[in-house]
Amino acid sequence: MRKIIIFGNSGSGKSTLALKLKGEGLAHLDLDTLAWLPSNPPERRPIDLAFEQIKAFINDNNEWVVEGCYADLLELVKPFANEAIFMNLPVQLCQQNARNRPWEPHKYPSKKEQDGKLPMLLDWIAGYMERDDALSYRAHSVLFQGFQGKKTELTENVK
Repeated sequence: MRKIIIFGNSGSGKSTLALKLKGEGLAHLDLDTLAWLPSNPPERRPIDLAFEQIKAFINDNNEWVVEGCYADLLELVKPFANEAIFMNLPVQLCQQNARNRPWEPHKYPSKKEQDGKLPMLLDWIAGYMERDDALSYRAHSVLFQGFQGKKTELTENVK
């Protein structure tokens, strides 16, 4: 049974790869859907509440893929996973992918609203190597190095 975590910078192709795996029969959980409270400005959901939702997903599915850039949440999923994929693409390629991203209706009410957030997203992507939080290169590298199962590091777009 495949139980996969996928992580990396915004725009690295996590969702694209997860949707491909979903097409192969794996249940899919995008951590963006539970990492944030429905507030303005956005505020992170307490980790214990997010983990309850993650555990319910894991218990309800035999084979799954959990993806996101939240190393703190993925550390909680790691003991249940048997495969880790680190989407370690260059920042410039992640930014190009973000510019070409199709509308994500589960995140934005319209393509126009999504595109309006693009400048902020490109800046966020650019800071990946310098940040020192749960959504940083450093946190993803530590998560990847500490994973005990099958590990794959991808440095280019998935075909």
